[in-house]
Amino acid sequence: MNLGNPHEFTIRQLAEKTIALTKSKSKLIEMPLPHDDPKQRRPDITIARELIKWEPNVQLEEGLKKTIDYFSKVDMRTFKKPTQHDAHMNSNDDDKDAKKRKVTK
Repeated sequence: MNLGNPHEFTIRQLAEKTIALTKSKSKLIEMPLPHDDPKQRRPDITIARELIKWEPNVQLEEGLKKTIDYFSKVDMRTFKKPTQHDAHMNSNDDDKDAKKRKVTK
């Protein structure tokens, strides 16, 4: 059962809205998409509507504002630092330069 948001928006739109709402000076960096990246991220929530009478009732901007407010009050020093990841890479990536693209700290 899909419990996503049926209103499609791009990751760029999400990032731009987040940057604007947080008044961040962050810059966006575009990277190539993995070959198995979904082209459509708009879920069909018909089953959720029919079986459990559920649908999202918080709009994107309102949800982002609530999330930003919540995290502005959290002491992030109490959390572990993120681990190195390669989520942006294709899991079958055999590119010799793949290691160069990994995020490192």
